[in-house]
Amino acid sequence: MRVLVLGGYGFIGAEISRALIDAGREVVGLGRDAAFGRRIIPEATWIGSDIGALTTPAAWAPHLRNVAAVVNAAGALQDGARDSLQGVHESGIAALIEAAEAAGVSRFIQISAPGARFDASTAFLRTKAAGDASLRASRLDWVIFKPGLVIGRNAYGGTALLRLLAGLPGVEALALADAKAQTVSIDDVTDAVTRAVAGGVPMRADYDLVEDRAHALGEIVAAMRRWLGFREPVLRLRLPRWAAAPVIFIADVAGALGWRSPLRSTAMTVMAAGVVGDPAPWRAVIGRPLNSLEATLRAMPATAQERLYARAQLALPVMLLALGLFWLVSGAMGLVRLGAASAHLVPLAGEAAAKALVGAASLLDMAIGAGVLVRRTARAAALLSIVVAFGYLMAGTIIEPALWLDPLGVYVKIIPAMALAAATALLIGER
Repeated sequence: MRVLVLGGYGFIGAEISRALIDAGREVVGLGRDAAFGRRIIPEATWIGSDIGALTTPAAWAPHLRNVAAVVNAAGALQDGARDSLQGVHESGIAALIEAAEAAGVSRFIQISAPGARFDASTAFLRTKAAGDASLRASRLDWVIFKPGLVIGRNAYGGTALLRLLAGLPGVEALALADAKAQTVSIDDVTDAVTRAVAGGVPMRADYDLVEDRAHALGEIVAAMRRWLGFREPVLRLRLPRWAAAPVIFIADVAGALGWRSPLRSTAMTVMAAGVVGDPAPWRAVIGRPLNSLEATLRAMPATAQERLYARAQLALPVMLLALGLFWLVSGAMGLVRLGAASAHLVPLAGEAAAKALVGAASLLDMAIGAGVLVRRTARAAALLSIVVAFGYLMAGTIIEPALWLDPLGVYVKIIPAMALAAATALLIGER
């Protein structure tokens, strides 16, 4: 059986793709970066495309040749520089469903979310509901799964948020500590999908994939901290929701620049409303409850990699902001004090040429700073900053070598700035 998996290298999609391959299926993965998909799951065939751009059945038709089943594991949390909720959840999926009917696709499995309704409080859930409604109205055999807070070996979205919160050193600071959530193991999600692809579950039905018991967010974070092997916090802070507003605002601004922070307003709104569902219908299908939070964590022991990731989640935003502001401010200072900054070059190039050189360098600095803050250009800008800083260091050594002995460390301080840029470039990753 040939199966098309949308979002095939994503947090949920990658595990589904691997599980289907293990079950003997031929997997065709679709995502924006086909080369990345081929690197992490080379056994699959990859299509590089943006679901939001495939808005007609004709655009989907070439991707459905000989496809027997479709699994939609793609999704976006919030509109941003890289994501359109309407395109990814609604118009693209409606066009795919129509194309799937025409192509004779036998089954369509949709990964949705608890609380996906037309009257939901977030565009994320409303657009998910629209995609679900298109599928229910179709002639296809379909299943809609609504996983709770997914816990997996990889980390993205809610799982990344939990690790970030659990990784705070010495402090547990939560604004929604009493919010309720039911978790689900990624293995239970992949088991459900492989069953549905095989036709082993009742079709044309919705199922919540959640454990039996709901937990408070504070309880889940504490369990994650123990799982990671971090010490108990010295201080537990239970903050009002408004106290998180500045962090959420910064995360939303970062989202507009292409960064998919798990602290964006949609995630907080969804969490505040509760991530809960009814486990009974799916329990009746498989004859057992899904894994509890405790069983899920016990089945995937944390290693040094998980601990490092949790702390890196905290460090990377600080590093990006520090590096970006360093270059923006240094460039602005060069323009504001153009005369003083160019004085060192006047004996070599003359006043006009010196000012032109410093002005151009200042604009380059500011461009690097802005590039670091934008997701699409961040890694390239960080690497460029190393090259430019090294060039400044060499030029300065030739023009004013005595500054190496300056008590304020004028040249010496460039070296840790280069190291910060290198570390930032290494930590920037897609998944």
